Amino acid sequence: MTFIDTLIEKAKARRRTIVLPEAGDRRVLEAAAAIGARGIADVVLVGDPAEIAKAGAGLDLSKARVVDPAASPDLPGFVDAYYEMRKEKGMTPEKAAAQMRDPVFFGCMLVKKGQAHGMVSGAVHSTADTLRPALQILRTAPGTKLVSSFFLMVVPDCVYGENGVLLFSDCGLVENPDADQLSEIALSSAKSFRQLTGAEPSVAMLSYSTYGSAKNPLVDKVAEATRLAKAKAPDLKLDGELQADAALVPSVGKSKAPGSPVAGAANVLVFPDLNAGNIGYKLVQRLAKAEAYGPVCQGIARPVNDLSRGCSADDIVGVVAITAVQAQDME
Repeated sequence: MTFIDTLIEKAKARRRTIVLPEAGDRRVLEAAAAIGARGIADVVLVGDPAEIAKAGAGLDLSKARVVDPAASPDLPGFVDAYYEMRKEKGMTPEKAAAQMRDPVFFGCMLVKKGQAHGMVSGAVHSTADTLRPALQILRTAPGTKLVSSFFLMVVPDCVYGENGVLLFSDCGLVENPDADQLSEIALSSAKSFRQLTGAEPSVAMLSYSTYGSAKNPLVDKVAEATRLAKAKAPDLKLDGELQADAALVPSVGKSKAPGSPVAGAANVLVFPDLNAGNIGYKLVQRLAKAEAYGPVCQGIARPVNDLSRGCSADDIVGVVAITAVQAQDME
């Protein structure tokens, strides 16, 4: 059984309701049909029923619920709720009414009002257009300073990480975190790894330097982030700054960082900025033929996850399973 199959089985064991607001896209509908057939989650498709029927021709969507924002009896209440949330930011009733007809905003409100447990979007929307409604309506989780993202990388025939499963963060959201933000990303990533894999996280704070082998403000940021993260979570297995080979390869870790609790055994890789993280995950995805699930968000009050616009239907199924497992854990 593959890692994603394990997550799918966890999702099926306690089915959650997941919103898919891009229901005019054929890939999304193929995923919805597969999710329904396999009993992974209860799917809510948000959009115009006629467009959904046309895009989904030949697919069995009988197990999905279709909701048209413009015709929904919930629309007036959702408009009022959104206006109250945003009126101090200049929102007007007219703007709120227009916004709530947008499937992504409407989908977030379904989650907010308890009619669904999470949402997956991004097949046709940008990350910003997926996350802006989530942050406005659902907001951050209690005790969370920062919303960030990660990719679950499943690398075939790989001896590193947790049997080839690694978490890479942040690869999709926070462009240039300062030391404190980077420490928060590390703590959230450790929690996410434990939540989704059931294994103990071993967190490497990555740099082009290991234990001061180079001197530069870029290195100093990672070293300070490591110090802050250790102070916030002293029981967490976390270390840095470490080069990628020192983090992953036991012989290199022993040589470059003797005595480190993480070197040579990392399963969570925290990148110093979005340039490094995004480049890193795409290289592993393409060169190692890894499965890359994400960007998965962490720090939002309810699970809302982004998709790559190049995603396949199978990718969407995987991210829905991840979202369902996150929802189970949050409850």
